[in-house]
Amino acid sequence: MSATDPSFPDLRTLSTIDQVGVEERARRFEARSIKKESKLSALKLAVTMLDVTTLEGKDSPGKVKQMCVKAMRPLPDDPGIGPAAAVCVYPRLVRVAREAVGQSGVRVASVATGFPSGQSRLKERLSEIRYAVGAGADEIDMVISRGKLLHGEFRSIFDEIVRCKEACGAAHLKVIL
Repeated sequence: MSATDPSFPDLRTLSTIDQVGVEERARRFEARSIKKESKLSALKLAVTMLDVTTLEGKDSPGKVKQMCVKAMRPLPDDPGIGPAAAVCVYPRLVRVAREAVGQSGVRVASVATGFPSGQSRLKERLSEIRYAVGAGADEIDMVISRGKLLHGEFRSIFDEIVRCKEACGAAHLKVIL
């Protein structure tokens, strides 16, 4: 499906969330009694789904390496916890993260596409994606243009997502709304 395809859904026509239903379901979860073993199992599972992230202007190779160690072994005294799903860094630090996680199974994600604003030109965002993937990123976290979203430019956003996925090649693309 392409955003230029007439069958492309108009996202403005989708129904809203049933707030009452959501709140009722949340209340039912609060009232449930979950055994300690189940809670611990769920918490351990949750750790394996986390992206350990550093996205600061002062990030350094040393900081990224330390973060990778933490992602591979979240609690050094308990090898039964972890590893985390991924580490997430800016594109310029992907190679450092890739080398640090090695063959541990921890994936390397990178925010690209003009993070955090998504305001740079598409050509530059695609170049940034290719750079990060070439440096070893398994996943690209793409931020869409908030301005385009607020102006209802859904087809343009869709087309950009398609182009970004093409630039990712085999790497996974995660779209941040």
